[in-house]
Amino acid sequence: MMYPFTAIVGQSQVKTALLLNAINPAIGGILIRGEKGTAKSTAARALAALLPPIEVVAGCPWPFAPDEVPDVLWPPGNGAGAGPKGEARKESGPPFDRQRSTCSRPAPFVSLPIGATEDRLLGTLDIERALQTGERHFEPGLLAAAHRGVLYVDEVNLLGDHLVDVLLDAAAMGVNRVEREGLSVEHPARFILIGTMNPEEGDLRPQLLDRFGLAVEVAGPREPEARTEVVRRRLAWENDPAAFAARFAAEEAGLRSELISARERLPHVHLSDGMLELIARVAIDFEVDGLRADIVMSKTAQTLAAFHGRTEVLVEDVRAAAELALPHRRRRQPFEQPGLDRQRLDDTIQQAAPDVPGRTGGSSPPQRGREPETEGDRYLLRRAR
Repeated sequence: MMYPFTAIVGQSQVKTALLLNAINPAIGGILIRGEKGTAKSTAARALAALLPPIEVVAGCPWPFAPDEVPDVLWPPGNGAGAGPKGEARKESGPPFDRQRSTCSRPAPFVSLPIGATEDRLLGTLDIERALQTGERHFEPGLLAAAHRGVLYVDEVNLLGDHLVDVLLDAAAMGVNRVEREGLSVEHPARFILIGTMNPEEGDLRPQLLDRFGLAVEVAGPREPEARTEVVRRRLAWENDPAAFAARFAAEEAGLRSELISARERLPHVHLSDGMLELIARVAIDFEVDGLRADIVMSKTAQTLAAFHGRTEVLVEDVRAAAELALPHRRRRQPFEQPGLDRQRLDDTIQQAAPDVPGRTGGSSPPQRGREPETEGDRYLLRRAR
């Protein structure tokens, strides 16, 4: 039984970033950086339990939707195989009848071990079956198992760079392509990528940091009341997980319903040219390389608007998106930790927003001295209490 997402005390920015990726996985995942013991893994697992169930073909061992089951995914022992270019052999017929009834199952949560190989991640040729039957058969990897769910990488900074590269490529494209010994296979691989790391154990290369959509810094609470509440809830959960989960069942159901509504609303959210220009000015002011920051900020701002029940992106959405998408992308001096000067961000938006055409009414530039939290963050904090 997973610890309830709504029971996590504080960590509002982490929870916001996780929920945004749950609504829109195209944001590109989240990197959570912070000291040990700050609920990084707990939050990742709690998000998976919060996701709505998925529909799959009854009897299919993989979390593919009925119209997504690749022909090359034949289970062992049915006498079928895949051709050299991934064409399925038809003698025995497909093992999964797409007309069969579907069933619901929880969204998958897959953890990638630090010592995993590339074959284990991407999938590989089933050598044992090839030797026994002479047939080439594709054995899916962890990317297939995580489809439509969460792929979690603890201590991602200790993972081999080549694995991080292929992992981020698959997360960005939503498709996994494998070329092995003349076998060519492609299958959908859309998942929420969550990486956690302790900066004390080393950092990721800037090129890899840039590939994560959002990044959040976490630290343990310094207030005695917050620390006391964290310990109180943890002990209550360990003593009786079922009773503790029941306390937050209504809040979990309500937040799950809001996620579903936000997903449905997202395609209808309008991002005006004025907001696009504001995003570009913010990216230029913080001297980020390339255009990935602009793209991620645009997607994040649209998702924030959908989460808040709106179909129009406001300036406040752009500001909140910048706080999540820029810290790990801005240029830094050697040994300088990622971060964002919020006062500088406020000044940039205050200077740019009045001149941006198409600025949406009803929003105002952030005021100096205000708390560095979005309205969504405060909403999540209220739920957590």
